[in-house]
Amino acid sequence: MRKTKEILRLALQEGRSQREIAQSVGIGKTTVQEILARAKEANLDWESIQHVHEPDIVKRLFPRSDVPDVSEPDWALVDQEMRKKGNTLALLWLDYKQEHVNDMGYSWFCQHYRAWKKESRLSVRQHHPAGKRLFVDFSGHTVPWIDALTGQPHEAEVFVAVLGASNFTFVRAVSDQSSESWLDCHVRAFEFFKGVPETCVPDNLRSGVSRACRYDPDTNPSYLALAEHYGTAIIPARAYKPRDKAKAKVEVGVQIVQRWIIALLRRQSFTSIHEINNQIRVLLDRLNDKVMKHLGVSRRKLFEDVERPSLKALPVERFSIPEWKIAKVSIDYHVEFERHYYSVPYRFVGKTVDVKATHGTVEVFEGGRRIAIHPRYSGQPGRHTTKAEHMPASHKAYAEWTPERIVSWAEESGPSVAELCQKIVREIRRQASVGRGLIQDQLPLPDSSMQIVLHMLQ
Repeated sequence: MRKTKEILRLALQEGRSQREIAQSVGIGKTTVQEILARAKEANLDWESIQHVHEPDIVKRLFPRSDVPDVSEPDWALVDQEMRKKGNTLALLWLDYKQEHVNDMGYSWFCQHYRAWKKESRLSVRQHHPAGKRLFVDFSGHTVPWIDALTGQPHEAEVFVAVLGASNFTFVRAVSDQSSESWLDCHVRAFEFFKGVPETCVPDNLRSGVSRACRYDPDTNPSYLALAEHYGTAIIPARAYKPRDKAKAKVEVGVQIVQRWIIALLRRQSFTSIHEINNQIRVLLDRLNDKVMKHLGVSRRKLFEDVERPSLKALPVERFSIPEWKIAKVSIDYHVEFERHYYSVPYRFVGKTVDVKATHGTVEVFEGGRRIAIHPRYSGQPGRHTTKAEHMPASHKAYAEWTPERIVSWAEESGPSVAELCQKIVREIRRQASVGRGLIQDQLPLPDSSMQIVLHMLQ
């Protein structure tokens, strides 16, 4: 049910078909139909729910407690498993039931698999309208380079993006196939095209798909955040479907890049990825300006005349690549990210939450609802960032007693008492800063130490 808001965004804001939405979010088309039908009955539009948390949307669509399990098997993967010796539909159905608890029966499973099997034998030639699809993948061939400082050899990965209608191509070398590199390449590709296509089609890459399990591959949450930021949709190419034009387009584009760019790069010597990308730009211009024999026109000409006017405009702000982490709220109602601790409301102690970090903020989500947001602090290991509204009443009382307030209160009993308090505060700070490289005057007193000082004064 965490995919409900994405389904509504693609339908209500982007105007995608039910089949496209089902492919994008990785669930069955019948489930998409049910959710959109319920949204229509509830008179929902994207403007009214854009800033509503997903759990609240689900409650409006499914007011009863028996919310259905929306995960439908990936029949292509079921078919692939059926080709293995010893596998039967009964065994695969039992495996599916262990992962997805619902009232789907064995007869339903067999009936829908056979219907999919019959339909999958059809091969339809696809047409790629202008601005509709961008096919993306890593080439699989690397470019060697040697670090000028250390002399250590490296292999640069090569990202390829091809627009469907014009074959206009973007290529970039990166250090690895990590999710961060994958997302950064998309951002740079959109900026290279000076626009955004309606759909991005990855070839089921691990960087774009968080897990590729037997029945339900889930798109990386950061990838979905990028899609929402740029107003596009992620629809992976179908696994084990070599006849699909989606797979054929990206594979042909990768082959052309391998022959006309990567093959030439491998003959040269480089000392950095920056040097590789400088040479890629030269070869890429040559490739995009080359006249295609079967069309009699260059990729660039076709792009400028046909595809570029159909692309969506770039958003005002550049996408900031988020980092995600699953964390458990500790007994002191804080979660850890990069060895810094951020508070959440104390009632969530013991809960498992999702932590999302960008270059400037850290957000914490529980069940799809944001429960805390903080400025991001880097290079401050062991420190705590705590908001007063997250604390129980008893902790707030101690938090109000700063070292300065304690010393001021002690002065009421005489200068000697105030001097004693100052010495105690200095000693606590000195002990807490040992081995941490922190300035004593900037180190906050631990809550336990504050309680000791207050108890001594009382």
